[in-house]
This record gives sequence, C-alpha cells and structure tokens, in this order.
Amino acid sequence: MGQPFHYQYLDVDFGESLQAMTKSLNLVYDSDNLYYWKSIDLSNNTLTGEIPQNMVFLAGLLNLNLSHNHLIGEIPFEIGNMTSLESLDLQMNNLSGSIPQSMSLLYSLEVLNLSYNNLSGSIPTGHQLQSLDDPSIYSGNPNLCGPPLKMSCESPKRDDNNDSNSKHAGDKDNWFYLFIEFGFVVGFLVVFFILLLKRNWRYDYFRMIDSGFNWLHVLTALALERWSAERA
Repeated sequence: MGQPFHYQYLDVDFGESLQAMTKSLNLVYDSDNLYYWKSIDLSNNTLTGEIPQNMVFLAGLLNLNLSHNHLIGEIPFEIGNMTSLESLDLQMNNLSGSIPQSMSLLYSLEVLNLSYNNLSGSIPTGHQLQSLDDPSIYSGNPNLCGPPLKMSCESPKRDDNNDSNSKHAGDKDNWFYLFIEFGFVVGFLVVFFILLLKRNWRYDYFRMIDSGFNWLHVLTALALERWSAERA
C-alpha cells in the first residue's frame, strides 16, 4: 500500500474573478465564466504520497496541476478516463513507473508536462500524444524512450545472465570434446603398445585385417559382376 495523498482544504472567497494557472498560463476567470471553470491546482505545496486512484473518475475536469510537490508512485493506470482534460502538469515530483498507455485517449489534451520525475519505459503512441512533440515535456526522465525523444526503445539491452550461461555451456562443450579426444588417443596407444609387445597378437591382428580386406574385395567383385550382368 502506498502512502496516502495528504492535502489541506482552503476556504477562499474568490469574489468577482479568479487567477489560475492552467495550460502553463496564468488565466483570469471573471464571474461570468467562473462557473464553468473545472480545475485542480495543488502545485508548489508539500504534498506527499501517491496520486489518488479515484481522481481518474473526474471525467469533467479540464485542468490538473500537481507539479512541484513530493508525490511518489505511478501515474494512475486509468488516467485516460479523464476525457475532458486539457492540461496535465505533473512535473517536479518523484513519480516512477511507465506512462500509462491510456493517456493516449486524452483527445482534448493540449498541454502536458511530465518532466523531472523518475518515469521509465516507452512513451505511449496515439494521435493526441503525437501532436505534443516537444521533448522538454519529458526531460529529466533518463529512462524514458521513444518519440519525441532521441533515445530509441529498440536498442537491445545486454543480458549478463544469458551471456554467463552461454559461456558456461560453451566451457562444458569444450571439456566434453577434449575428453573424447583424450580417450581416443589413450585407446590408440594402448592397442599400439599391446601389438608391439605381443607378437602373437600382432600377427593375429594383421591376419584379421587381411581377411577383412579380402572379404571386402570379394564382396565388391561380386557386386560389380552382378551389376554388369544386369546392365547386359
């Protein structure tokens, strides 16, 4: 379980207008359009813990700014449910993990900033995210890869474990063949010295070889004679 998301409620009388940071701009909402303003701006506080998972059900939210805090954990997996979101600013936190693929469903998103966190993996693809092609919105996350960043996700990472296993397997094969060659040499020398020292065995051995050659010669001659007869 992650740490709870801590924040304080602040009761403020906005009066006839309100100045708010949205889409990376300081905008002023007057009394006529303040009713339609749907935004959460908790930036530049000391918020800790993880982003609440329930926040993804705020489907009508237009602006979410949680930047410059101490948030940890991952970006909610179902953040794509916030379909009305036009501006999302999560920069300068300690968020980790990958960027959810569902973020590509934020078709209204015009401003995004995920810089200076600990995010990793490939940046999701999608029509709306591809239009946000400024690499600076992902800067400060050295383990991110894919467009619009220059770091490619296709470069294979060296697996030291596989290399080590392959090396051990190769060593075993080398020892196996070495033992086979050693056994062949030893066997040959044993037979050679036995034949060298035992005259009777040596005669019998060569007599057996001669008989073998004679038998092979007879078989070859008979085969050739049969083959010639069939051809005729």
